[in-house]
Amino acid sequence: MARRRKRKSRRRLEGRRILECVPQYSIESGQEKPVTAARNFIQTEGIAPPALLLVKRNEHTTDRYFWAEKGLFGAQYVEENHFLFPSLRALLTEEEEEVVGLANS
Repeated sequence: MARRRKRKSRRRLEGRRILECVPQYSIESGQEKPVTAARNFIQTEGIAPPALLLVKRNEHTTDRYFWAEKGLFGAQYVEENHFLFPSLRALLTEEEEEVVGLANS
């Protein structure tokens, strides 16, 4: 019996493409929980939003968080709901302008 392929959400793919334009930081959680490690890293480094944090929990698992003006969010939620974040909306309009500029050349 053939397995059907899972359908890719256009909205999520668009959100993933937008998140690729955001600065990324990779850290290890150590003994802390991943979200605590991310919050501590943001505070010590003074990272300004928007930013994407990749927190390595162990050799197999990496948690992704998005640092926004409103707080820290899971990256998957942000991919699906990128239109709710003003900083990503600004990136989206810049990206659209670049695409339009390339089309007109």
